[in-house]
Amino acid sequence: MSSIITKVLVAALAFGAAQALPNPVQASQLTSSVAVASSTSTVAPPAATPVDNTALIIELETAPTAIKRFQKLLTAAGQKLLSAAELQKIVVFDFNGATPNPGAKGGAAKAATIENFPILTDLGISTTLAFLGPCGMNSPHIHPRATEFLTVVEGEIDFGYILENGLVRAPNPSEITGHLNKFQGTVFPMGSIHYQVNPTCYPSTFVATLNSNDPGTSQVAQNFFGLNSDVVNATLGFPQTLNGEDLETFRKMIPANIALGIESCLAKCGIPKK
Repeated sequence: MSSIITKVLVAALAFGAAQALPNPVQASQLTSSVAVASSTSTVAPPAATPVDNTALIIELETAPTAIKRFQKLLTAAGQKLLSAAELQKIVVFDFNGATPNPGAKGGAAKAATIENFPILTDLGISTTLAFLGPCGMNSPHIHPRATEFLTVVEGEIDFGYILENGLVRAPNPSEITGHLNKFQGTVFPMGSIHYQVNPTCYPSTFVATLNSNDPGTSQVAQNFFGLNSDVVNATLGFPQTLNGEDLETFRKMIPANIALGIESCLAKCGIPKK
């Protein structure tokens, strides 16, 4: 059974190759889903309860002009600016305190989008700051409504992506891969399936800016295995070796984003597979 599960995991990720500590830390400290940042960061505090900005965003989106929208957000009835303390809360986004998603390993990410930073309303932009620990992986995913420009600000990142069908003649490989050092960047076109991996034994940090205030994210493997079991079995081509019970077991094994991989990196850094 374990060999079957391993093969399925490899198949899922192959199909997919298709969101701190003061100094570099021991790998064992990072496998406990601690958010890690660059060498100047601190341990992230517990995440605050998200603020529901729905009513405010609706009000901003229905403003007749951009200046009316900014008046609603930044002024007292268009007469004068809000106080410096009030403006600080509205125009400054704090990327500190990034915490892992439940079940995530190897790092954390924090995104500024229209939902939690309403001043982005109608500006067509958002940004994510991601902290990957040793061997941490931002698993294969897509952004359905945005192109992403990623810049490494600490450490190193390996990346890969696949565009839509038809780029090359089958069965030639179509995955575009590369390596980024500090202050180097790359682009992931809208809808492309892409991932990032920290191939080193030290923390890496990157900034991803997207041309939508609501880019959306869809994890490939996690969502693919959420489909109907018969469809998953048939798509992977081995319905005789993976039954419904096996599939349910495997679904529970897929880590939440961000994941801890790649096997060769884990071995190099002395991080046990779990």
